[in-house]
Amino acid sequence: MDRFFLDFSRTRVRAFAESPIIQPMSFNNQHSEFEEEGSAKTGDAVPTGHLVIKGYLKLLDTSPGVYRMLDKNGAVLYVGKARQLRNRVSSYARPTGHSARIGRMISATASMMFLTTRTETEALLLEQNLIKQLKPRYNVLLRDDKSFPGILVTGDHDYPMIKKHRGAKRQKGKYFGPFASGTAVNRTLDQLQKAFLLRNCTDATFDNRTRACLQYQIKRCAGPCVGHIDKAAYNALVADALAFLQGKSTRIQAELVEEMNKASEAMAYERAAGLRDRISAMAQVQTSQGINPQGVAEADIIAVHQDGGQACVQVFFIRANQNWGNRAYYPRTGGSADMAEILEAFIVQFYNNKLPPKLILLSTPVENPDLLEAALSAQRGNKVALMLPERGEKRQLVDNAHRNAREALARKLAETASQARLLDGLAKAFGLDGPPQRIEIYDNSHISGTNAVGAMVVAGPEGWMKSSYRKFNIKGDDITPGDDFGMMTEVLTRRFSRLTKEDPERSKGLWPDLLLIDGGAGQVSAVVEVLQGLGVTGVPVVGVAKGEDRDAGKEEFHRPGARPFMLPHRDPVLYFVQRLRDEAHRFAIGTHRARRAKAMGANPLDNVPGVGAARKRALLAHFGSAKAASRAGLADLKLVEGISDAMAETIYGYFHENG
Repeated sequence: MDRFFLDFSRTRVRAFAESPIIQPMSFNNQHSEFEEEGSAKTGDAVPTGHLVIKGYLKLLDTSPGVYRMLDKNGAVLYVGKARQLRNRVSSYARPTGHSARIGRMISATASMMFLTTRTETEALLLEQNLIKQLKPRYNVLLRDDKSFPGILVTGDHDYPMIKKHRGAKRQKGKYFGPFASGTAVNRTLDQLQKAFLLRNCTDATFDNRTRACLQYQIKRCAGPCVGHIDKAAYNALVADALAFLQGKSTRIQAELVEEMNKASEAMAYERAAGLRDRISAMAQVQTSQGINPQGVAEADIIAVHQDGGQACVQVFFIRANQNWGNRAYYPRTGGSADMAEILEAFIVQFYNNKLPPKLILLSTPVENPDLLEAALSAQRGNKVALMLPERGEKRQLVDNAHRNAREALARKLAETASQARLLDGLAKAFGLDGPPQRIEIYDNSHISGTNAVGAMVVAGPEGWMKSSYRKFNIKGDDITPGDDFGMMTEVLTRRFSRLTKEDPERSKGLWPDLLLIDGGAGQVSAVVEVLQGLGVTGVPVVGVAKGEDRDAGKEEFHRPGARPFMLPHRDPVLYFVQRLRDEAHRFAIGTHRARRAKAMGANPLDNVPGVGAARKRALLAHFGSAKAASRAGLADLKLVEGISDAMAETIYGYFHENG
C-alpha cells in the first residue's frame, strides 16, 4: 500500500482531500429534489432527518469512502467510514430501527459530505483523523493521544549514555519503550544506573570533566569521563544493560551472582558488595514492573469497560517479557456507543502516532478485525495480529487489564458524582443559574514586574481540562511593573477578544459559565470593565481574596454590585474553590519560572541577523563571552575568524545602534 495513505497528519488530510483519486462530494443544494418526499421542512426551516439522507442515495455508488453528517448550521455531527458508501448511508435513511443515539443524530442531520477512497483501509484511517480534527458530537473520541516516553542508549559516542527519550527517534542508538509514564521511566532509569553504572551526562559535560562527578561517588556511574574504567569494560556494561532491556535478565543476573561469589571467595568484599547492589537494583526494576509474563515477549493489552454512559480503556505495555506500565483512557463515547465501536475507534486513534507492537490482546471483539490488522500492519511494516485470548497466560493478562479498567471507571464515576455535587454547591453559593460546565480561573505571576505572565486554567464536570489551559506573556509597554490590575486587564482583553471572534454564537462550548479571579474588589472591577468594553454579557465573575491574615479558610468572595461574603470554614465548596485557585497559582508560577529561566539563559548573539551557530562559536572563542563580543569594537570584530567585514559591521551596528 502506498505509504502516503498511512501518515495522516493535518497536512496529509488536506492533501488526501485534494488527491485526484479522492472525490469530495457535497450535495447541500439537493434538498429541493426530495423535499416533496416528506422531509422535515416547515416554512423556511432547513429540512432535517432520514428523508434528507434518503435524497443522497441516488447520487452515491458502491465505492469505499468517508461520509460526514452535518446539522443545519454546518457543524459536523458524525464522521463514518463505509466499505460501500451507498449501502452504509441507506441504513440511516430508514425511519425506525435505530438506537437512541443514532436516532438523535439522524433527526439533526441537514446535509452530508462524502470522500471516496481506493480501499476501506484508507477510509478507516481518514475517518479517525477527521474525527480527531473535527471532534464530532456523536463519534467516539480519544481525548489524550500524547506520545509515550522511552529509554535511549546512545550509539554515537565511544562511551554511550542512557537517558529518557520522548518524540522522534532521530539520534543514533537503541530505543526501548513505550513506558506508560515519565515516572515509570525515571524509576527504571534510576535502578538501571545502579545496576549497570552507565553515564547520564551530556557529551559536552563528559568531554570537559577533569574529575569524577557525584554520580561516580554514589556508585551510579563507572566514571569513564576520567578514565576510571576503560572502553572495553564500559562497553561490556552497555552490552549487559541492552541485554537486560531486551528481556535477558535471568542470564545477566546469573552471571553477576557468579562474579559476586568469586569475589567473595577471593575476599574482594568491596567488589562483592558492589555486585550485590547491582543485582538488587535489577531485582527492584523487576519488582516495580509487577506482572512479567514468560510467554508474551511483546504486546499491548487493551481492555474496555463501560458503565453509566462512560467507558474506560486500559492499555498495558509488555516489552521484552516485562511490564512497562499501564495507562487508563476515558474516551468520549458520543452518547451510547457499544464496546466494539469504542474499542475499534480507540485502537485506530491510539496508534495514529505510535508504532503498534506485533501482538495486541483485546478484551472485547471489534467490528472489523481484518481491516484493523491490515491498517496496523501497513503502519508497522510487518504483521500485526489482534487476538481475543480465551485461556492461558494471555487470558490472565487480559482479565487483569479488564479488572483495572473496571476499577478505574468506578473511581472515575465516583469522582464525577462528587464533582457534580461540588458544581451544584458552587452554583448555589455564587447565585448561578445552574452548575457551571466550564470554569475559567485566572492568576498572574512576576517578580517586581519582570517576566510577567498571566495564566488561565479550566475545570468542568470531569475535572481539570488541561488541554484548555492557556498562558499569556504580558506584553503591555504601558503597564507599570507589578500592576496586577493592568496585567489582569491585558489577559482578559486578549482572551475575550479572541473568544468573540472564534465563537461569537457561543455554540462551541468555549465560553465560561464562571470566571474566578485571584483578587478582590479591584480585580473584579477591572474584569467587569474589560467585559463591558468588549460587549460581553452573561459571564458571572467572582473574585477570591485572601481575607484576614491571608489564611486559607478565611477567603472573601467578591461579586459585582454585591457585598463580600465568606463560606463556612468546613464547607466542601470552599475547599473546592481553594483547589481551583491553587491550580491557577501553580500553573502561573510554573509558567513564570520557565520564562525567567529562558530569559536567564538567553544569549545576546541569538538575535543578531546572520549570526548562526558557527559564527556564534567563533565569537565566543575569540572574546570569551557574549557580553564581551557585544562590547567589542568594529576593528576587533573584523579579526574574528569566519566573520567578514560586512558581518562585523552588522554585529557592531546591532549592539551599538540598536542596543
